[in-house]
Amino acid sequence: MAQLKVTLTKSLIGAKKDQIATAHALGLTKIGDSSVQPDNVQTKGKVAKIIHLIEVSNA
Repeated sequence: MAQLKVTLTKSLIGAKKDQIATAHALGLTKIGDSSVQPDNVQTKGKVAKIIHLIEVSNA
């Protein structure tokens, strides 16, 4: 199964509470944190919600 590497590139300060919760659900808490997630519909939905705060690449 394909994997996505998600990296937090911008601060969560000033973000809405639901965006912060989404980042934490992806395992991202500080700038520079990365996590590898499965490439599925649920992950793509989370990524779409906070795409302005993260960078996504293939793992």
